Amino acid sequence: MSFTVLIPARLGSTRLPNKPLADLGGAPMVVRVAQRILSIANPTNQIRVVVAGDSPEIISACQFHGIESVLTRTDHPSGSDRLAEACKLLELDDNDIVVNVQGDEPLIDPTLVHAVANLLIQEPQAHMSTAAHAIDNWAEFVNPNVVKVVLDAHGYALYFSRAPIPLWRDQAGALELPSPAPLRHIGIYGYRVGFLRQFPTLPQAPLEVIEALEQLRAMWHGYRIAVYVSDHAPGPGVDTPEDLERVRQFFRP
Repeated sequence: MSFTVLIPARLGSTRLPNKPLADLGGAPMVVRVAQRILSIANPTNQIRVVVAGDSPEIISACQFHGIESVLTRTDHPSGSDRLAEACKLLELDDNDIVVNVQGDEPLIDPTLVHAVANLLIQEPQAHMSTAAHAIDNWAEFVNPNVVKVVLDAHGYALYFSRAPIPLWRDQAGALELPSPAPLRHIGIYGYRVGFLRQFPTLPQAPLEVIEALEQLRAMWHGYRIAVYVSDHAPGPGVDTPEDLERVRQFFRP
């Protein structure tokens, strides 16, 4: 299996400025993400990991640590636009598979990256792939910052929502989770390059605007998303200074 991992990285984070370059045990965060993914590469799994940065500072940091990178424009309206430009710069073929891993996930499970890529190989009708895991507490289920997904019988996404789905009608008010357990969406995506190039040109979907979930655009236009269900929750990401301090504990000698 061969695929390319693209790690979009931009300096303009509002909550944590210069986040991709935040130090984690002597290396920038975006470098740590790339190193973690490469940690399980082997001759049978040919993985190319590329950081798609929006500034020379990110590119220089990657070069210093031996991580491949490409400089993309600063004015992209979304992450998918940045990925599409990276595919063009890397001259990837329409049939190639790329996996989008966020640059603030230094503790991501590398096997999850492989699973999302492999799912696209196994499911030729899918244009995208992503991941989810079971929710085990009520507070997470009703939290609008936790994106939920429901699947069809073949493991394709039926809908993504910030609302608690599926809602257990007969247990309304009982604070009990439905059975089987609802699924929390994990923000990792696999794409066929041809579709990724097309995706930014698709008109926004009304549901995408309402939910603020870009993946609903693909479903609105009839494209299918295969979902890998993981047994484990992903490692913590970094969105705030407090998150950064927690993650730094894992990189201290």
